[in-house]
Amino acid sequence: MEPSIVVGVDEAGRGALAGPVVASAVIINKSSKSLQFKDSKALSPSARKKLYDLINKTCLIGIGIIQSKEIDKINILQASLKAMKKAILDLNPPKNAKILVDGNKIPNLKQFNIQSIVKGDQYINQISAASIIAKITRDSIMNSYMSIYKGYSFDSHKGYGTKKHYQEIHKLGITENHRRSFNLTIQQTLFCES
Repeated sequence: MEPSIVVGVDEAGRGALAGPVVASAVIINKSSKSLQFKDSKALSPSARKKLYDLINKTCLIGIGIIQSKEIDKINILQASLKAMKKAILDLNPPKNAKILVDGNKIPNLKQFNIQSIVKGDQYINQISAASIIAKITRDSIMNSYMSIYKGYSFDSHKGYGTKKHYQEIHKLGITENHRRSFNLTIQQTLFCES
C-alpha cells in the first residue's frame, strides 16, 4: 500500500471586512519535502512571494474562493469551511490522503481522513504552504479591486479593519464587496471625525 499523502489546508481573509475568503489545499511533492515553509503571516511580502512561486512550481494545489455575498448568507465560519471543502475537491487528493486543516473546525468531507490542528500553520509544512498560497491568491484578488473601487486602498489594507479602511468606508460608503454581516460602522467612531 502506498504511503499516505499529506494535504495541508488553510484559509486567508476570514477576519476581513471586504473581499472573499480564500482557502488552499497543498500536497508537497517528494522533490520539495526538504523545503521548510513558514506561516504566511510570519513572512515578509517578498519572502512570501518567492515561496508562493516555488510552491506553485513544485507542489499540487487546490483553491476554493467564497465571495462576500455568500459569506453574508451563510456566515464567515461556514464560508471558510466551504472554501476549504472547495480547495480540497479542486486538489482531488487520493482517498487515502491524510488532510490536515489549520484551526479547530473541519469541512464536511466524509470520504477523507481530515484532522484539525490549532496553529498548524506554524509547524506543519503542508499547512504553512497552503497558508502562503491562500494569502497571495487573496491579496491578488484584493489588488485587482483597486481599479474597480476608486478611493479604496485595497492594495494596502486588503479589506481588513485598519484605521485607513474605516476612514474610507466613512468617506466613500461600502462597496458590493464589503461584508454586510460584519459590523462595518462600529469602529468608525474611533477612527473618523463626525
